[in-house]
Amino acid sequence: MPVDPGHLLSYPVPEVVQDLSVRDTIFYALSVGLGADPIDPDQLRFVYEEELRALPTMAVVLGYSGFWLGRPDTGVDRVKVVHGEQGFRIHKPLPVEGRLVGRTRVTGLVDKGPETGALLYTERQVTDESGELVCTLEQTTVLRGDGGCGGTTGPAKVPHPMPDRTPEIFVDLPTLPSQALIYRLNGDRNPLHASPAVAAKAGFPKPILHGLATFGVVGHALLKGVCDYRPDRLRSMDGRFSAPVYPGETIRTEIWREADGVAAFRARALERDQVVLTNGRAEIA
Repeated sequence: MPVDPGHLLSYPVPEVVQDLSVRDTIFYALSVGLGADPIDPDQLRFVYEEELRALPTMAVVLGYSGFWLGRPDTGVDRVKVVHGEQGFRIHKPLPVEGRLVGRTRVTGLVDKGPETGALLYTERQVTDESGELVCTLEQTTVLRGDGGCGGTTGPAKVPHPMPDRTPEIFVDLPTLPSQALIYRLNGDRNPLHASPAVAAKAGFPKPILHGLATFGVVGHALLKGVCDYRPDRLRSMDGRFSAPVYPGETIRTEIWREADGVAAFRARALERDQVVLTNGRAEIA
């Protein structure tokens, strides 16, 4: 069935109740590379239960409703769905354990035409047991096979501009060859990240790293480069995915300090000199 814009814009995405454990919090940090140096005290506080802290980018796996766009009644061509942009804003420190509720809603649709596809915007609010808002996440999904569906609700999101000067800070973080196999246990078990056969069918020489795993590595770089490893300083983070990362590659995050506590950033796969995440913007307390 083709995409019905009205149906998609009002689609009832299921609410998610999540019982977050200390193990989940530690596992997420390990899955994006924290603990690579197991005696680094700055990294240890995210992967060891003594005085444990949650990584800000863990917001992306909280109250996650799964790949609901894969449901037949959405009309979306699931094979051609690509994660385009991701952002989050932290309203209170992320808990290391406790019951959380995630509520996702569709906020917009931009039809770019049959040759390009459509952009679907969603928002997820995550609340704690008291009902207080913990974090808000915004996501852009590129529906490559559903352009020409109509129903545009407004202009496309304008990305944060990249400075035209040399970056001030460079942070290089390695990924493991097994990184995608580890990260998928956070809930995204798309075979593209594990099966060589599926990856080949999609046009890749081998399984690729999850975009959100790349996002987590870049979040670690921001935490290290401009936040002194203090998670309370990283208030928000937004970026646009531009190319995949292959597990085992080194991700170099390039950071610019801007006015009013804002940092601009982009990331590249160092071995291929390929920009993999761009138009990044973070608010630093």
